[in-house]
Amino acid sequence: MSFRFEQAWCGPGDIRAEFQLLGSSAADSGRAELVSGLGMPGIPNLHSHAFQRVMAGLAERRAAGRDDFWSWRETMYRYAQAIGPDHLKAIAAQLYVEMLEQGYTQVCEFHYLHHQRDGRPYAEPAAMSLALIEAAREVGIGLTLLPTLYMTGHFDGRPLSERQRRFGHADVDSYLRLLESLLPYENECCRVGVALHSLRAVPPDALAELVAGIADERFRSHSGQRPLHIHIAEQTAEVADCIAVRGAPPVRWLLDNVAVDERWCLVHATHMVESEVRDLAASGATVAICPTTEANLGDGLFPLADYLAAGGRLGIGSDSHVSTSPVEELRWLEYGQRLLQRQRIVAADAQGRAAEALLKQCVRAGARVTGDASGGLWADQADRSRLDFITVDTDSAELASAAPDQWVECWVFCGNRPLVNQVVVDGRLRVSGGVHQSRNEVSARYIKVADGLRDRA
Repeated sequence: MSFRFEQAWCGPGDIRAEFQLLGSSAADSGRAELVSGLGMPGIPNLHSHAFQRVMAGLAERRAAGRDDFWSWRETMYRYAQAIGPDHLKAIAAQLYVEMLEQGYTQVCEFHYLHHQRDGRPYAEPAAMSLALIEAAREVGIGLTLLPTLYMTGHFDGRPLSERQRRFGHADVDSYLRLLESLLPYENECCRVGVALHSLRAVPPDALAELVAGIADERFRSHSGQRPLHIHIAEQTAEVADCIAVRGAPPVRWLLDNVAVDERWCLVHATHMVESEVRDLAASGATVAICPTTEANLGDGLFPLADYLAAGGRLGIGSDSHVSTSPVEELRWLEYGQRLLQRQRIVAADAQGRAAEALLKQCVRAGARVTGDASGGLWADQADRSRLDFITVDTDSAELASAAPDQWVECWVFCGNRPLVNQVVVDGRLRVSGGVHQSRNEVSARYIKVADGLRDRA
């Protein structure tokens, strides 16, 4: 299918040119479907824990003493213990509908809920992973499934706790078997990558074994190498513990002990010193920043200005899904920095535009760390068969005062009403008039599952 756009992204740089090149051509412009509104590349969501959607908003009462990430984790563990494959499919489908309606077209699912509650594998060892694949297929979002290696309970190598047993793999070989079993499910809208939960959950020798193991020919992807994602340096306690046991903070230890390159996506990386910021930017890796979750958990603020000045790459993720809006993630990424720096327009490009600079970063990040499955808005479309895009309603009141070259800025920084009108993934219309085609049936199933889990968690 070919498309013509009334308006394409009006921002500077080559994404706009590539988008227009793909969207229409002189040869078939007479047959192309006209798309109203502002056409933009779909946005990749670089970090998601789908099961946490069902507990969003349920950890908002202060615990006794200091309330932080570690107390929030108690609520998360309760829900993690209660969820099975059918629950997960219903929760993920609801989440992915919400993401599509807000403008995400690809999601990196950082998945560690592998086994039964007591740690025993399901009869189908990949049952929980397959539930996520089925949910993504049902609602039509692009999926990068990241089965996650989780082996130890802390930097000191202690065993997993009772509540962590369903996350764990006893050794790297068993994890690689799970990974290999998922490869037949890959297609244009589903890619399989690799994730390590964190440095505290993966000992150094296991990390080295994993990196060597996925270099085997049987794990090669259509684009060459599979993306590698890892939680890192999210909390100050994690940084202190890593220094105490491994002699260096997490980002420094990873850079010094692993060949970190463009395959890598470091999730959060909130707490870094100047040399870590500089060297991480130089490595070519991407950072997945999750502003609404990081704010919700009181994690801290990423050193964005220094990282961008060093040439660093970044994308956004919704993580725990207290928000499923890319606009909110982008807005609070910039607003957090304004509060920190006590100035305005921090993440600006050469034209002084923060919204467009951040969006361009996000779109490019998706192509690097989703397994090259983030969408086909590229000039070399002959080598890709996927077309993803969204349209923003330019007739909305929020954009009424803006000239066309200000639409993107108003979309990100003005109001809270969703303005995404249409969403196309893999050339198929999934959202029209801001509503997903399967919203009602997916939501009805989710409500039933969420109601049942309330008394079990």
